[in-house]
Amino acid sequence: MADPVFFPPPEPLTISRMAELTGATPARGADTARRIAGAAALAAAGPEDVTFFDNARYGEALAATRAGACFCAPRDTELIPGGTVALETSLPHAAFTRIAAVLYPTAVRPAPILEASGISPAAHVHPEAAIEPGVTIEAGAVVGPRAEIGSGTIVTAGSIIGPDVRIGRDVSIGPAAVVTHALIGNRVIVHAGVCIGQDGFGFIGGSSGPQKIVQLGRVIIQDDVEIGANTTIDRGSNRDTIIGEGTKIDNLVQVGHNVVIGRNCLIAGQVGISGSVTIGDFAVLGGKVGVRDNVSIGRGAALAASSAVGTDVPDGARWGGTPARPIKEWLRESFVLRQLTLRRSGAEKGEKTPDDNKGDAADEG
Repeated sequence: MADPVFFPPPEPLTISRMAELTGATPARGADTARRIAGAAALAAAGPEDVTFFDNARYGEALAATRAGACFCAPRDTELIPGGTVALETSLPHAAFTRIAAVLYPTAVRPAPILEASGISPAAHVHPEAAIEPGVTIEAGAVVGPRAEIGSGTIVTAGSIIGPDVRIGRDVSIGPAAVVTHALIGNRVIVHAGVCIGQDGFGFIGGSSGPQKIVQLGRVIIQDDVEIGANTTIDRGSNRDTIIGEGTKIDNLVQVGHNVVIGRNCLIAGQVGISGSVTIGDFAVLGGKVGVRDNVSIGRGAALAASSAVGTDVPDGARWGGTPARPIKEWLRESFVLRQLTLRRSGAEKGEKTPDDNKGDAADEG
């Protein structure tokens, strides 16, 4: 349920309008003129809220819900309580998400911290910067010489945009973010504390100590990318670091120099990607995955949380573990190791193991 302090009450939508926006079908006899003014989980929803049901484990919550409308699969329509309008769709959660975004647009894209538009007199914008009409730059933000920022973009308080950076249209730069040596596309969301374009971790050993490798590349972030709070993306050393369109990166992720991430990838929190890694389109990396340098991860591959990747991962593969390997192999090894551990623990305590029991049965025979 949305907090009315942080998310203003939305303009209500009728059932028919929600069906139009999502492609859902209201159940036969539904009151399509009924108005919905909020979105909430099954247990918290009231008569003016929309919710969704797509998992049998929440059957009790569904039976008790007071929601005004509920997105559900056609097979679940009969489970919807009498006071709730069923909206049939093959993707209930996706439909709910679509309506919630319409009801609460400020929750989808970060809004200006100071709730004002235009360029604040307290911002520091270099006279050689090119700022299109409709850009918001808040107090304390710094925009360097020759930087270019497209219309509809928000640069919030305390952010720094370095010299010659290019930022597209309808971009959100969160508080205290730093962007240098980068080209950023349209509709990108950069959350608070993100650092983009700093030099990567590159050194060559020598008798007098590590020698720094000059980092001469850029960061290129394509359209519709979202970057979570306090994530860092290093610029390339001898080529560009690239984040493909539609990719979503969680908080506290490290992307090393020369990394190329494909389109529509999902990268969860605390992932560490070493230099010169290539990740194919639609790949998924679970939380705390670590990837060694110069590794390739195939298109559509999925890596389980906390995996340590040291070799190339094929297209569409499902891997996990340390070192990462095909997930069935990893699970089988984990099961066998568990059995051996239990057997050894039992033997040390003088307990009979499964093999001992078999021997007793044979003696009795």
